[in-house]
Amino acid sequence: MPLSRMPVGIPDMEQLNWLNPGKSLFPYRWSLYSAGHANLDVSKHVPKEDMVRVRDPSSFLLCDSGGFQIAKGVWPGRWADPQDRASAKKRQEVLEWQCAISDYGMTMDIPTWTYRNPEWAAQAGISSYEDAVTATKINNDFWINNRTGSTRHLNVLQGGNHKEADHWYELMRDYADPGKYQRPFEGWAMGGQNMCDVHLVLKRLVHLIHDGLLQPGLHDWMHFLGTSKLEWAVLLTDIQRAVREYHNPRFTISFDCASPFLAIANGQLYHEIVCDPRQKWSYRMGPTADNKRYATDRRSFATAVTQDGIHKTFEDSPVSSRLLISDVCVYRPGDKNKVGKEGKTSWDSFSYALLMGHNVWMHIEAVQRANRLYDQGCAPDMMVHPLDPIFDARRVINRVFAARDRSKSLAIIDDHASIWERIIGTRGFTGKRAVNAYSMYDHLFPNGAEEVDPEDLDIQKLIDLEDSV
Repeated sequence: MPLSRMPVGIPDMEQLNWLNPGKSLFPYRWSLYSAGHANLDVSKHVPKEDMVRVRDPSSFLLCDSGGFQIAKGVWPGRWADPQDRASAKKRQEVLEWQCAISDYGMTMDIPTWTYRNPEWAAQAGISSYEDAVTATKINNDFWINNRTGSTRHLNVLQGGNHKEADHWYELMRDYADPGKYQRPFEGWAMGGQNMCDVHLVLKRLVHLIHDGLLQPGLHDWMHFLGTSKLEWAVLLTDIQRAVREYHNPRFTISFDCASPFLAIANGQLYHEIVCDPRQKWSYRMGPTADNKRYATDRRSFATAVTQDGIHKTFEDSPVSSRLLISDVCVYRPGDKNKVGKEGKTSWDSFSYALLMGHNVWMHIEAVQRANRLYDQGCAPDMMVHPLDPIFDARRVINRVFAARDRSKSLAIIDDHASIWERIIGTRGFTGKRAVNAYSMYDHLFPNGAEEVDPEDLDIQKLIDLEDSV
């Protein structure tokens, strides 16, 4: 990209690299990178991978394994067959890549929903829940026997309902058991029902603690996959604090969300953070400026989108505050894009990168603001009882882990099922209703909702954008 394309307010690409503490507009130490979006050949210099391959020693990188790509049929193979060459090659590539660049990596799980789509199931060679379990055990065996270096690995837990999740845990927990392996997996990643149903999350943590699988210095990290709701940001903080106080002082919870990138690929920009007391908390997104008449407009981005009514409210970020509207809408009428054609959009590929930078900051700020407000006494609706001024979820979570007895902790969880029913997870899953939660989706996310839910964004548009760059 020519230097002339850089905005006057952002002259250096490294200003968009949050892992660079010396140059970034918003330094942030922690990041996740998925094998599904990476160049896995670490023997070659790939400049676009420098952000993760050549990063500051103070930064932290968690690498996903690409199980989503397997489930979607993007990485075809007969994954439940240990003799299959295609899957064996991909296992080798992903593990070597993780061990070369990451602090933590996730084991290569096969999501249990893979077999529900006939096309994806055929591509992955996964036709049942049992196939997903078999394939994951093959991958886990490879990981635990072949990993090298200092990278730690998280044992991924899957399951589409409580029964499957319990069964999966019983089958996979030994991989993190220091009594079974000389170098067991060093933490946990919560997928499937485990990442979106707080009743199951609490139950799983209680069993981990009393099974000796959340030991300080060995099992210090737990990651929640695809967690986008601000209410879960404060919920997971409550859980982390309680576990640290009563069981493992080094315990850390992280979670990831692709929404900042998916949103821009779908033409949606974060423009407002909403954390009103006893209301739904969210980062609001909506269609933003994309008009060729802005290519010669010298107004700031925030001024243009508010003056012209594109966004009723707009919260500036360290990125957007340095942009003119013409830095984003660069194509004028008649201009041709990089393939020599005049397109409908005024954006080029760098426009997407700039707006993604804004969205990343907005998402980080939303999570941190939510936690600050929660600690000051402001709570979202789903975390408190409508008639009780006490923070129900926080109080009960603390009691669960203070009990220090498996049966007592589990009884407290079950006795407060009504609280967990109020805490909506990914795709609308809540409490024990999550056993049959697919039936709840249309009820919880009706057509015509005013806000765009990040879970409704089309990931294929991000894939298409990546392929076009």
